[in-house]
Amino acid sequence: MDLESKLSEIGKNLRSSLIRELLKYASVPGSISFGGGVPDPETFPRHELAEIAKEVIEKDYKYTLQYNTTEGDDELAKQMVKLLEKAYGITGIERENLLFTTGSQQALDLIARIFLDKDSICIAEFPVYLGAASAFRINFPKFETIPLQDDGMDVDYLEKKLKELDEKGLVNQVKFIYTVPTFHNPAGVTMSLEKRKRLIELAEKYDILILEDDPYGMLRFEGENLPSLYKLAGPDRVVLLNTFSKILTPGLRLGIIIGRADIVRKATLAKQAADLCSPSLNQRIAARYLERYDLFEQLKPGIELYRKKKNTMIKALEENFSDIPGAKWVNPQGGLFVWMTLPEGFDTMDMFEIAKEKKIYYIPGQAFTVDDSVSTSMRLSFCLPPEEKIIEGVKRLKEVVVEYGKKKGLI
Repeated sequence: MDLESKLSEIGKNLRSSLIRELLKYASVPGSISFGGGVPDPETFPRHELAEIAKEVIEKDYKYTLQYNTTEGDDELAKQMVKLLEKAYGITGIERENLLFTTGSQQALDLIARIFLDKDSICIAEFPVYLGAASAFRINFPKFETIPLQDDGMDVDYLEKKLKELDEKGLVNQVKFIYTVPTFHNPAGVTMSLEKRKRLIELAEKYDILILEDDPYGMLRFEGENLPSLYKLAGPDRVVLLNTFSKILTPGLRLGIIIGRADIVRKATLAKQAADLCSPSLNQRIAARYLERYDLFEQLKPGIELYRKKKNTMIKALEENFSDIPGAKWVNPQGGLFVWMTLPEGFDTMDMFEIAKEKKIYYIPGQAFTVDDSVSTSMRLSFCLPPEEKIIEGVKRLKEVVVEYGKKKGLI
């Protein structure tokens, strides 16, 4: 059978995750990976979760081992309402405003299903989170990308772009503006309060939804907490996506959509067609954990661990790359990533071949574009390797850059 002739347009449009493909090399003995945003397993509350899992399987088996509603566990919803108030100061959340998903990737997929098609315009930051781009791209929208600056999205550029679209009669085709305003993946930057307010003003002016993705907001090492876009603008303007993957454990595969009831309802219908429901067991484990433990207290050791690792990476970059003119990197206030940019002429995807030889792995900036354009940047994840591996890994990375630079006549 000729498979290609049988595939739908969506089937033909599917592509593998570049990150997943590149990380296959990270299992090579002796390798050091700054690749995936994989939390340090030592931060997982495994003993507490093990006790809770045993209890809810034995005592709540009629629920935890059974099918669930598509909306998810009401017990987890109660705890989520409390967590949103404590973490973000968000109040007034009702059950109809919450939908639990199988990881935040499914949340992105469901939003794409209910909003995007071939006539749609999707506005996203550049660089863009690969998982979001993959979820959106499957529906064939047109992307408009907005450059990131040190304090977040370039809202002046956004305003100019929206004005152009409005003059062409296309602004109504803009379905949403996607942003990771706090500890951006991959860029590590955080949107300033002033820019958050301006973004909301522009969304109000042109009647556009904001899709706020916040996987890392509770992992702050330094600096002041800023209000979420959802807190500032409310559910009529913002849909907030969250996940337990970075603050509890990714193995539970729990994400959440928080938004206006009618939007959440549409996403629920899309989820029914996708998987009926997310695992009851995982949701109840998370619910009991939040009920019994102070998540913020539980996060403190992990945050301290990540702070030390981040500082180790920044120091190593300063020691190894300060003599390369034009090399620069973001020093994030939280999250899991450092975004590093090399001088003009470097191609970090092409350079990856040398990195493989030296067994040091990163994610080339090209992975975070919507058009696979050449990039001088790379994402370095500091969350998984121990500090001594971070130091050694940055030394190897310097060797890679020098070898590639000499080979291409760049340094």
